[in-house]
Amino acid sequence: MPKVGMEPIRRQQLIKATMNAIDEVGLADATVARIAKRAGVSAGIISHYFGGKDGLLESTMRQILNDLGSAVAERRAAAAEDTPQAHIRAIIDGNFDRSQVNQSVMKTWLAFWASSMHQHDLQRLQRVNDRRLYSNLCSQFRRCLNKQDARRAARGLAAMVDGLWLRGALAPEGLDVDRARRLAYDYLDEQLAQRECFA
Repeated sequence: MPKVGMEPIRRQQLIKATMNAIDEVGLADATVARIAKRAGVSAGIISHYFGGKDGLLESTMRQILNDLGSAVAERRAAAAEDTPQAHIRAIIDGNFDRSQVNQSVMKTWLAFWASSMHQHDLQRLQRVNDRRLYSNLCSQFRRCLNKQDARRAARGLAAMVDGLWLRGALAPEGLDVDRARRLAYDYLDEQLAQRECFA
């Protein structure tokens, strides 16, 4: 009989073990047995809590996406000004938060993106994440730009954030977070240059 209150602890252990296993050997070789061993539990626990490896990957990505959402929300809440520029910078910073750029999380993101092309549940998570980023950017750009320009600017910045992150994840030297942020800020500043923005 499992101990009362252990499920959340076990779930977190398994999610962390999944990211570490993907970091170490890649998704294909991150077997249920390997993940369970890293977490110090039996392989049956993964089936019990997640229904198998696919469910565990989905839960792992939900955790990473929750961390991303929290990183963005915290920065937006702490923004010194209620301006589009401040809110968009907070969105940029949240996407390059420490919780999103450590090696095991980056490799898990890459595995997730590849798997989402073939698994409906993961594809849905990816679409939700894409739409959230685009919608948040678009609503802030809309405070300064007409609808069409706001959409174009939001699409461009979302692509830039994803592209900078991806290039950094694949680079042997890793992601230079400060440089990535500066490039995204430059794009933002260009889009808002000489526009009247509304607080």
